[in-house]
Amino acid sequence: MNFSDPIFEIAAGTAKQLSESTLPEIVFSGRSNVGKSSLINKLVGRKSLARVSATPGKTATINFYKVGNFRLVDLPGYGYAKVSFSEKRRWAELVEGYFAEKRQFCLVVQIVDMRHSPTKDDMQMIEYLHSINMPFIVVLTKKDKLGKMAQEKQLESIKSELSEFENIRLFPFSALNGEGAEEIKEYIINSVEEWESMG
Repeated sequence: MNFSDPIFEIAAGTAKQLSESTLPEIVFSGRSNVGKSSLINKLVGRKSLARVSATPGKTATINFYKVGNFRLVDLPGYGYAKVSFSEKRRWAELVEGYFAEKRQFCLVVQIVDMRHSPTKDDMQMIEYLHSINMPFIVVLTKKDKLGKMAQEKQLESIKSELSEFENIRLFPFSALNGEGAEEIKEYIINSVEEWESMG
């Protein structure tokens, strides 16, 4: 199973535009500008499969990429203050509509900026995933922007803040040098294989 031949399939701006779920879906969720596109690009070894936007809040669609026998699903980023209320509501309806469907949810990769505590929006998303028994991991981006000691301190601090969620898996990651990418890929591959064995 390899990540090296991804194909962009569809961008859905409303729940009605969502295509049928025919393969296990690995879902990427996080706030605007947290490094979601950079993570996806690093995992598939492409510079611009997922567009990295200089403007937070730009990705307003759910984007689907086929990678072999599974799909990567890039959710629109949340929590960007300058987006209008009506646009935020549209995004919320789109994401809620996606999770409400009977789809082949395999794993959610919830992304948090390692430099800071999880935001209120991050915590809401993690609590939501936990409440619906969705398998998920937390990827901590922007690791390279912290020194070694600060990385260790932040990792322990975030672990403590998320301690109510049992057996949560945290993966520190750097888009700059790819640190953590192999471990995340391995976890995704194992999740897909486990999903297929259950099906």
